[in-house]
Amino acid sequence: MTAPPFILSPVSLTEFPAYWAERPELFSQIADAKGEEARSLAVLKWFISTLKGQYTSRNDSMGSEKKPLNPVLGELFYGFWPNKNNRGETRLVVEQVSHHPPITAYMITNQSKKLALQGHSAQKTSFSSGSIIVKQIGHATLTVELPGGQKEIYIITLPRLRIDGIWYGSPYIELSESSYIQSSSGWLSTIEYKGKGYFSGKTHSFKAVVTPPGSSTARHTIEGQWHTASKDAHGTLFHDVQGPKEEVSTEPIKEQGEWESRRLWRLVSQGIRESDFETASREKSKIENEQRQRRKDELAAGTPWQLKHFTHVSSDPEYEKLGKLFKVQPPTEDVYVYNGNGPA
Repeated sequence: MTAPPFILSPVSLTEFPAYWAERPELFSQIADAKGEEARSLAVLKWFISTLKGQYTSRNDSMGSEKKPLNPVLGELFYGFWPNKNNRGETRLVVEQVSHHPPITAYMITNQSKKLALQGHSAQKTSFSSGSIIVKQIGHATLTVELPGGQKEIYIITLPRLRIDGIWYGSPYIELSESSYIQSSSGWLSTIEYKGKGYFSGKTHSFKAVVTPPGSSTARHTIEGQWHTASKDAHGTLFHDVQGPKEEVSTEPIKEQGEWESRRLWRLVSQGIRESDFETASREKSKIENEQRQRRKDELAAGTPWQLKHFTHVSSDPEYEKLGKLFKVQPPTEDVYVYNGNGPA
């Protein structure tokens, strides 16, 4: 089903992985933390700080949740956050690795801090009591290379989404159930999400419990609202995202390749932003029809589309190994491994 332009966002889904790094100083601080416990807390603080951008920023900028543009197979997005205050440069490579179902793979690196976040995401949607329930498929793997050369790995699972407010014409996202961050050092963060009327009657509430290796007793408990701020059990501020985030930088559109998101969708995006829905609809149909023809031609020639930056592997050994420590569901998942061939 093709969405009409007036409920569309002018942004392609391939740009969404940029939300992981829109507070690059927090990403960088993971590498600066001393010791396994401090690093696990730094990873949790960075992760919680990404949620506002990922799940509420479109409401702030567009008045309600809009449907992102559905990427074409092979669509690319490249971005970076420049080095400031010795945080190092953070780079992003995104590729749409599947169209049916839509799967987006990404790699975020900060070479000077020896940090790498590799992941992929897809969605399965269902309806329940007037809400849209979105089960996020996929996970992210954060690798931290320590000064001695050894690596610490974190498996990050994704929360489930509930889109409410549909019948009132102003949909918004609420997170539900739990997600986990499991470190290879044994430290585990369990994040429980609640909407209005649970812990505090406030929207976007969460409670995170951080437990040491081999224990279920909380060493740290964090509570608050993920789109504003939270505190630990002593009342000390833990995270605060009420200040400005840092948008991803890209090359100018005229210098981008034809498969890069902002160049590919530029006329559609322009039409949506200017409320010229006739142009947006015409240009969107042109791209979609071209893609359908491309798939037919590939099928006829027996030459399937080749991925550029990622290689699909049917089972992720790191996910399975670390997942056993907290009984992850599902117990196995595939992975898109970055080929290391993004733009310099």
